[in-house]
Amino acid sequence: MDVSLALWVLTIAGLCALIGADFLVGRTPHDVSVREAGLWTAVWVVLAALFGLGLLFFSGGQPAGEFFAGYITEKSLSVDNLFVFVLIMGKFAVPSHYQQRVLLVGVLIALVLRAVFIAAGATIVASFSWVFFIFGAFLIWTAWKLVKEARAEQHEDPEFEENRLLKMVEKRVPATDRYHGTRLFITQNGKRLMTPMLVVMLAIGTTDVLFALDSIPAIFGLTQDPYIVFTANAFALMGLRQLYFLIGGLLKKLVHLSYGLSIILGFIGVKLVLHALHEAGVHVPEVSIPVSLGVIVTVLAVTTATSLLATRRAEPDADQAEADTPSSTPDQRIGA
Repeated sequence: MDVSLALWVLTIAGLCALIGADFLVGRTPHDVSVREAGLWTAVWVVLAALFGLGLLFFSGGQPAGEFFAGYITEKSLSVDNLFVFVLIMGKFAVPSHYQQRVLLVGVLIALVLRAVFIAAGATIVASFSWVFFIFGAFLIWTAWKLVKEARAEQHEDPEFEENRLLKMVEKRVPATDRYHGTRLFITQNGKRLMTPMLVVMLAIGTTDVLFALDSIPAIFGLTQDPYIVFTANAFALMGLRQLYFLIGGLLKKLVHLSYGLSIILGFIGVKLVLHALHEAGVHVPEVSIPVSLGVIVTVLAVTTATSLLATRRAEPDADQAEADTPSSTPDQRIGA
């Protein structure tokens, strides 16, 4: 897909306008209702769909198919990020009415950092075709690692661990021990101090970069067009804030999501290896975009259905176990 500089500028300007509108709507700190989150989630999904249809109309079915496959993949991977975002919010005890501001700025940081990753990835892919072997092997390894982590988390609650960059910032920049509205810095006793608001924003933004290590190679397995890679990532991330408030309470019910994502990553990893072999002159079948899109949608649909079914079956067992647990009498509590 031949993208002119003017189209790049117009696209980035349009995304900035949408981000500005999103910021203005949520500029006043407040608790986000399910209705508000649902409305804005629908808005972002519709905007992504319109963008994809625009690609279909102006550039044809191939770019449009690549965009939708990339968007759905990045969106599904970003849902997995929400688990970590919940842990971060809990660790830093972010008040509920400040969480939307934290997510907005944190996602913006993530988008900028991902743009750097995408630019670097596009340059490498254009120069060295053998890099697809590395990307493919990495995704297959990540898929296996995701399965192992999913099994481990069935027996223990996951915990958020701060990355090195965040630890370095906290160590070198003095910080307050409580929030001061949405302010990032305050001055106390003549000293400029960082507030927990900035710390948690950096935590959200920089933690997402760790997820980008597998999501960026994954989308390059579906398309090598930097424009489509960037826009698919942008639309997937920009609706993440509203999705956090919409399905935050449902995340624990998606018990099979990690398994579904591992299948998707493994599938794309194999697709990348086949593409690398094809580029090297080996006659192997290549997976088309319609097939990729079908596999991704099917895996997500089946994963969601089996997750909800497993959760529904587990609820009566949990209720029965709680009912069978003997409660202590007042005398027993005093004796203890």
